[in-house]
Amino acid sequence: MKLKLIFVILLAVLAAPTAFAQKQTNKKATAAKAEQTTPRRIVYDMAEGDTARHSGLMRQLNNIKRGWPDAQVEIVVHGKALNLLVTDKTTQAAAIKSLQEKGVSFVACENTMRVQKVEKNQLLPGVTTVPMGIGEIITKQDEGWGYIKF
Repeated sequence: MKLKLIFVILLAVLAAPTAFAQKQTNKKATAAKAEQTTPRRIVYDMAEGDTARHSGLMRQLNNIKRGWPDAQVEIVVHGKALNLLVTDKTTQAAAIKSLQEKGVSFVACENTMRVQKVEKNQLLPGVTTVPMGIGEIITKQDEGWGYIKF
């Protein structure tokens, strides 16, 4: 009788790690599946006028769209960065057009446009405007969008 009890205990001890490992693997698979189906929504805050930063932003946006092609991405441009979206002043027109074709939205702050005396017809094609850039960023955050200051 003691021999049977020892045998059952030994069997339980040997089987427990396998069952635990299987549960962990299932949890990881479920988490990975959830991660793949979670929609990514990212809002960028771009207020820098430095063209090297603009170039870096384009690289980062392409990386995001390569890794998460279905991600919703919006770039809110205000302050010194407005020239990024002005047709006659930008150094990134081709990159912006390519990103727009991948679903990236570029929006300009109308407050900044007013201060800098930029009209909507001076913006690159496909660029939209919002009354207040900071307000747009806050609204996106309230809606659960991830925030990146660039």
